[in-house]
Amino acid sequence: MEVKREFSEKALQDFKLIDQATNEGDESAFAMLMDRYKRPVYHMILKMVRNVDDAEDLTIEAFAKAFKNLHRFKKDYTFSTWLFRIATNNAIDFIRKKKLQTYSLNTSFKDDSGENVTIDIQDANLTPDEETIKQQKIELVQMFVTKLPTKYQRLVRLRYFDELSYDEIAKTLEAPLGTIKAQLHRARELMYELVKDKKKHI
Repeated sequence: MEVKREFSEKALQDFKLIDQATNEGDESAFAMLMDRYKRPVYHMILKMVRNVDDAEDLTIEAFAKAFKNLHRFKKDYTFSTWLFRIATNNAIDFIRKKKLQTYSLNTSFKDDSGENVTIDIQDANLTPDEETIKQQKIELVQMFVTKLPTKYQRLVRLRYFDELSYDEIAKTLEAPLGTIKAQLHRARELMYELVKDKKKHI
């Protein structure tokens, strides 16, 4: 006999927002989903990569990928569980590529129903499927980058695709480090807005 899972009120609200976003094209529903989970996703990623700037970048990527695939979401699990797995896998891909040393890969969190969800991670090289996913992620973020004002595009490309540090970007552009940080922060805020308003860009 199949046992139907009971979801929390917050999870049911998420389901309603997802229906509004996918079936009705309601842009405010995307914004509300991001507002609900931006901070917890960011903090989870930060524990994994241990770098504020990388965590900000990876949070944007996670939401961009989740919103692009929102029509594939099935209500077998909570939205938070699905989103956190996307965010975690994205961060793992980053860590493998950067070959970072971290002790926070074996992570878990509580979903909206209070159940512990453990993220299982295999220590292995990227498979062909993972390589394809990585390339799709790059293409997705690149699409948002092209929507940014011209003055931010080079900064974001150096940060996202050339994967330069802030110091390296400052030296490359011969600009003060503080200016680079401020401009990249503004560029990230603009990208968050583009992700929330994704219907016009995807």
